[in-house]
Amino acid sequence: MSVSDNSILLIGESGVGKTHYGAQLLNRLMNGAGKLRMDGAATNLQPFESAMGRLNEGRTADHTPTTTYIDSLWPISDENGTKAELVWPDYGGEQIKTMSSTRQIPTAWRDRVLDAPAWLLLIRLQQTRMSEDIFTRPLSGITGASIDNREVQISDQARLIELLQMLIYIRSESTTKPLVSPRLGVLLSCWDELGTDELRRPPAKVLESRLPMFSSFIHSLWSEPLVLGLSALGRALTPNNSDTDYVVQGPEHFGYVVLPNGDHTPDLTQPIQSLLAASAPKVAG
Repeated sequence: MSVSDNSILLIGESGVGKTHYGAQLLNRLMNGAGKLRMDGAATNLQPFESAMGRLNEGRTADHTPTTTYIDSLWPISDENGTKAELVWPDYGGEQIKTMSSTRQIPTAWRDRVLDAPAWLLLIRLQQTRMSEDIFTRPLSGITGASIDNREVQISDQARLIELLQMLIYIRSESTTKPLVSPRLGVLLSCWDELGTDELRRPPAKVLESRLPMFSSFIHSLWSEPLVLGLSALGRALTPNNSDTDYVVQGPEHFGYVVLPNGDHTPDLTQPIQSLLAASAPKVAG
């Protein structure tokens, strides 16, 4: 199978935890602690090795510069011996907002959008805001409201929808029926930051309650969108103070994925394995 048959486009704005997840995922792949493992020499690991070094010290990784876009190639295999090559990009999340605001897609992004058969979108719910509209505020509260000249900003979920629409347009995908390709996975990152009640709910239900319009959009457009929760670090770290447990036990013992039914697994390769498995040929019974 070619690289393009098994590549994943990682999409995430600034601060959603792309670098931390990449570093922790790379750690799991190298240690074989999951359904996927490294199966050969990887390329362009510098950004992730730097982050892994910081995590080994019990500290958060540095922010990826805005202008950075580096494709790291990771040859991987699963527990059944099936081989693939995972293309994992490292880039500044500000690039995503710039694309949304300018409605222009850089060449590097355009090529990856066209080639990747799977998209993995990271969303940090704590960074999203809900703008007031008829869905979030009763009409009785809007009637008679004073009109001023305050700036009107697009809501975060509307911006996310528009971003996906732009990417779909580049691929010239028809939306007259549910999309099968590209496959879509949504990772709700920094899951440990959610409230106590939400921590016990399935990820798709949390997404629906926090971003109802966005949730409705992906479920109406994709045949089987995958919605998972992610806590790449398992707990909050700081850039200047070391976490003793991380130093003693190692970062590979921290972090988890929340499965669609709400169960937790320490296997951070699970989202990748699920997206890759979806491309496997179906065997007739």
